[in-house]
Amino acid sequence: MTILRATPEFLPHEVIIAEELIDSFLKDGKKSGYTIEVAEFDGRVVGYVCWGDAPLTDGTWDIYWVVVDQNQQGKGVGAQLMASAEKSIQATGGRLAVVETSGKPDYNKTRQFYLKIGYVEEARIKDFYTAGDDKVIMVKRLR
Repeated sequence: MTILRATPEFLPHEVIIAEELIDSFLKDGKKSGYTIEVAEFDGRVVGYVCWGDAPLTDGTWDIYWVVVDQNQQGKGVGAQLMASAEKSIQATGGRLAVVETSGKPDYNKTRQFYLKIGYVEEARIKDFYTAGDDKVIMVKRLR
């Protein structure tokens, strides 16, 4: 939660939702519909990824959160977390990983990260979150 609260792009209500997903997973494990993996460095959590299968689909999975401590960004932690999630998704027969992110300028670094690890922008819904904040849907077809 410290990492989430320290990430300036996340609004307070978004951090609350992330905490609810974490709590759900900690309480019920994969029965919650979510899977969470963490990255640690020197015994300290430096990031995590959260994903779950998309309801009413065949092999499509949503990656809800990937968050890395600001001091560890750019060191491959996020890419390793995403690769681990994608490998787990593939192991269950998953064929498509989907992420949704903001179109705001301060999310450019996030979108560039996804592009760098093989995601493509599949759709953009103008003014989705609020006026001037598009929803950007990015996907990666898993082999």
